[in-house]
Amino acid sequence: MLPRSFKEYSVTDVQNKLVLVTGACGGFGEHMVKQFLDRNCRLIVTDIDELQIAHLKEANGSRDGEITTSIATDLSASSGCTDLFKHCEARELVPDVLINNAGIAVAGRHDRVPQDRWETLLNLNLFAPMRLTSLFLPKMLERESGHIVNISSLAGWVGAPNLSAYAASKFGLRGFGESLAAETAKRNVQVSNVYPSFSRTPILDSEQFGMGERKVVPDNMISDPADVVANIIKGMERDRLHIFPDRIALQGHYLKRFAPWAIPFFSRRIPTDG
Repeated sequence: MLPRSFKEYSVTDVQNKLVLVTGACGGFGEHMVKQFLDRNCRLIVTDIDELQIAHLKEANGSRDGEITTSIATDLSASSGCTDLFKHCEARELVPDVLINNAGIAVAGRHDRVPQDRWETLLNLNLFAPMRLTSLFLPKMLERESGHIVNISSLAGWVGAPNLSAYAASKFGLRGFGESLAAETAKRNVQVSNVYPSFSRTPILDSEQFGMGERKVVPDNMISDPADVVANIIKGMERDRLHIFPDRIALQGHYLKRFAPWAIPFFSRRIPTDG
């Protein structure tokens, strides 16, 4: 966190930028599209479903910015990441901002989650951001300008039972972002890692394995995704490496920082499937 005196100091102007958003059609993605368009940005959007992309474009056609191009592709496959890059390269589009937002979750004790499901999760949540960064970073470094935003999770800061594969992907993304920030700082390419907690997005209804009846997250612990995205953009504007965009995320951060002993204490009291 920044000292109080720096809270209003803006470094990065996100107005009028070319922004690439992965996972653009659901959860945080659709709110990112709206809020960046309202800042007169040009957008490159991608998701796995062509029909959902068409609906997204239709719903946002009257906003200030524009969706410059779109592509439906599966980023959990290396070929999908390459297809996205080639799509942009063919149109001579080099994003000012790359937002690695696409992700999935699976829940359950690790040995009960099918291996193909957690491998797909790792491919999308961790390897896709690494692959896309590898593809788009050279041009950012060449022009000495850019911002890479990794949507991690509070589960990438504080581990929790029944989310071991998801936590592994998000802890990995956090470490990747921290290392990348040190590598690119002298070339004016910023990196931000984002750690949202529970938000009203489809990920709350992710697949479960061996857990019985789905547990309902209390309403007072669920944030509005529009508010989360607004806070993400504020953090980007201040070039923050670590962004905690909601109340629960910030509380989890402080708990880990000032009372780390409390994390395993409470985690062991969360019901598991045995």
